Amino acid sequence: MERRPDNRADIRDFLARRRAQLTPEQVGLPTSGRRRVPGLRREEVAVLAGVSTEWYTRLEKGHISGVSEDVLDAVARTLQLNDDERTYLFDLAKAAQPSPATRRRRKAVDVPPRVQWLLDSMTLSAAFVTNGRLDIVATNALARALFAPIFDSPTVGGHGRPNFARYYFLDDDSRQFAADWDGAATTTAALLRAEAGRYPTDRTLRELVGELSTLSPEFRTLWASHNVRIHHGGVKRFHHPDAGPMELTYQPLDLPLSAREAHSLTIYTAEPGTPDEDRLKLLASWAAAPAREEVPGDGTPDTPKGRQPPEGSHVRQAGR
Repeated sequence: MERRPDNRADIRDFLARRRAQLTPEQVGLPTSGRRRVPGLRREEVAVLAGVSTEWYTRLEKGHISGVSEDVLDAVARTLQLNDDERTYLFDLAKAAQPSPATRRRRKAVDVPPRVQWLLDSMTLSAAFVTNGRLDIVATNALARALFAPIFDSPTVGGHGRPNFARYYFLDDDSRQFAADWDGAATTTAALLRAEAGRYPTDRTLRELVGELSTLSPEFRTLWASHNVRIHHGGVKRFHHPDAGPMELTYQPLDLPLSAREAHSLTIYTAEPGTPDEDRLKLLASWAAAPAREEVPGDGTPDTPKGRQPPEGSHVRQAGR
């Protein structure tokens, strides 16, 4: 049985970067003269958190095992950590406990039929389930059509389930699909960082991070920034290859499928009465259409019976 992985470097980098991002003015300290380092000094954090400088220095070097929740709370308040960052700090502390843990490859969790039924019932929203590694575990037809570039990506293929992180960082076409690629990439790396804090013994996750770090300079830079993201939602813009430009709102919801790993149900929809809704409905109509049939005589594909696409549209059927 292996010991838990050494996460002192993660603790050190995380706390040092958050300390460097704060100014004395932000925490109500007076400023005088030139400062040799950006942000707060260690002794300033220690005073504000109510601990000794020696103790905080030891903490920032990664010695977090056995630290009480009250002290961690004080450090989190002093560094002005948001909810996601505070959760990440506590996850790092939990992972540093001396209890033995086996580093194993987590077995993929199958989605029960009831969840697939739920996905399929949402015909005008793109709904899908992901795990913490950002693998796409299950989708409805509209999500499969919306994210067709990911499913069809030769870079993502060959790794089992499609993965958002591999697509954004390893497939150059993702820069055309995501209107705000920088924002999508930043969020993706931050979600993986938070997952690594929750599950430090997940070998599959560490292999994914290693692969991305080796092949993507952008991922290496974002990973080193030590930003974390757990709860997220908002608006995303896409340049869909068939439906055109689309601005969609999205909201992830926790989905407790297994005690071994976290899953999220994410729903994308469009603002009612907008061209984005029209494009999403068009995509939904094609995603729900029966398989195309060959026209007898000329061998060219016909549109599904009873469904004629608007003039000039190029929406393709999901799964093709």
